[in-house]
Amino acid sequence: MYRIMKEFHFSASHQLSSLPETHQCARLHGHNYVVVVELSSTELDEHGFVRDFGELAAFKTYIDTELDHRHLNDVFGHDKVTSEFLAKTLFDWARAHWPEVSAVKVSETPRTWAEYSL
Repeated sequence: MYRIMKEFHFSASHQLSSLPETHQCARLHGHNYVVVVELSSTELDEHGFVRDFGELAAFKTYIDTELDHRHLNDVFGHDKVTSEFLAKTLFDWARAHWPEVSAVKVSETPRTWAEYSL
């Protein structure tokens, strides 16, 4: 199996108001998110690629226009915008564009990651 990955970044705020008010994530706060998209294939195309990295520019455009420097609760219309939710949502968006997408990882901090994969 061949696997390629590309990393993307965006900054945004959110609030998990369903948590107890003593929980730090119940307060309005923001993150510098890191997103890694993984594409997998058993075969390479005629150029020797799983997929040309340049084709993933549409994912960057989506992140930059829809998520970057936004309040994610407003973007998605609810207050359960967790890393897990973002990983699944971004996976679904990417998979609809490229069938080779096999996983999306989202990090809120350098030591925390959530992943959605096949």
